[in-house]
Amino acid sequence: MTDSDHEQEFAQTTSAGSLTYPLQCSALRKNGHVVIKGRPCKIVDMSTSKTGKHGHAKVNMVATDIFTGRKYEDMSPSTHNMDVPHIKRAEYSLIDIDNGFLALMDGDGLPKDDIKLPENELGEAIKKEFEAGKDIAITVLTAMGEEAAISWKDAPQ
Repeated sequence: MTDSDHEQEFAQTTSAGSLTYPLQCSALRKNGHVVIKGRPCKIVDMSTSKTGKHGHAKVNMVATDIFTGRKYEDMSPSTHNMDVPHIKRAEYSLIDIDNGFLALMDGDGLPKDDIKLPENELGEAIKKEFEAGKDIAITVLTAMGEEAAISWKDAPQ
């Protein structure tokens, strides 16, 4: 046998790690983030019920999806772990709007052109300001492999 018979090829991965991390349910707070039904959500309301005959106190949560705004509810024992999404915010300069996508540039001059123009009032406001010739900065939120433009402001001069 030659050495080439024993060569193996391995798929490469990034060092980005997991999309979520575990956190005990009792440590979650209102306005924090949690994964409910596989979606990254922001907690808008929580309440804890007292321990009952069968053990754990229960935490009731109401949360909204950070990308779609859809409302979710969940209940979990306070001692159990829940997944919390890693969330990253980044600010980009808007260069162009092309076929419903935003052409963006980060602070290092690197282009980004895979963010869709939001299909709501935010998208309409971004398009209106851009067409008026204003320099604007777009805030992009990234969580669990999804990205979306969530706000805009006048770019610093």
